[in-house]
Amino acid sequence: MTQLHTTLGPKSADNLGMILPHEHIFVDLRTPDAPGFAEADPQDVIALMAPEVEKARAVGVTALVECTPVGVGRRADLDRAVSEATNFPVVMATGIYREPWVPAWAQQASEDALYEWMLGELTGQIEESGVRAAWIKLSAGDEGLTPTETKILRAAARAARATNAVIGSHTIRGRVVKDQLAVIEDAGYTAERYIWIHTQAEPDFDLHLEMAGRGAWIEYDWIGNQDRITDAMYVDYIQRLLDAGYTKILLSHDRGWFDPGNRDRVPQPFTYLSETFIPKLRRAGLDDAAIRQLTHTNPFLAYAR
Repeated sequence: MTQLHTTLGPKSADNLGMILPHEHIFVDLRTPDAPGFAEADPQDVIALMAPEVEKARAVGVTALVECTPVGVGRRADLDRAVSEATNFPVVMATGIYREPWVPAWAQQASEDALYEWMLGELTGQIEESGVRAAWIKLSAGDEGLTPTETKILRAAARAARATNAVIGSHTIRGRVVKDQLAVIEDAGYTAERYIWIHTQAEPDFDLHLEMAGRGAWIEYDWIGNQDRITDAMYVDYIQRLLDAGYTKILLSHDRGWFDPGNRDRVPQPFTYLSETFIPKLRRAGLDDAAIRQLTHTNPFLAYAR
């Protein structure tokens, strides 16, 4: 049975509706050697983030994908605390961010050791949190993969192949996505189980089309956040992909979050997609079936296994 692993246990498609495929509850964007890195009182995190989760629920969101990997403050225990306080499922990842956020232990680990670690979190639990990882979150530098990032990616491809997990990568440049897909395919996995996170950051739309043609998921995930990428541009991108026959599109905000390195930061709500952007898609001519595929079906298919 195809299921989506969450902080509240496995969920089937029948259990869920709209899913936000790229958000954050807890992040620490300092490097892992910073004093107090990724440390917080669970009650403080719940107090700040539970109201944002409730706002999302009120506009029809039924689950969100937490995209914080190791290196930028992943805390499955804190995410689970918010999830249980709100009875709202959160989807967690294994995996490691790019350099210089790669922790020392991962820099020193062998590819085999990293493979075993990711496989363990995909089939068992993340640390002692009781939460099973649903997918693998990685990243790559804008100028290309470093040897350490390549090692992590090869290990991820092997763990993903063993579990049918999707690999999502924060990758800004399309040419680097090509390099990543070459590594993934060389390791025996497939572009069809790869999510190009932050596709909108690549200005060459032909590369969006090329990666979609290879079967990758195209994720537009700064919706409502960036002045230089307007809603009209997102609508145009989506329509052009659909017109070309490519339906593997994911939509999200990249919003939240509790940040122990910046306690003055005010969370951004997870509601813009529902309240503002989807009505614009309807006015552009997308019908309810197309919108349901983009916001309900696609996120489940991408992250479930």
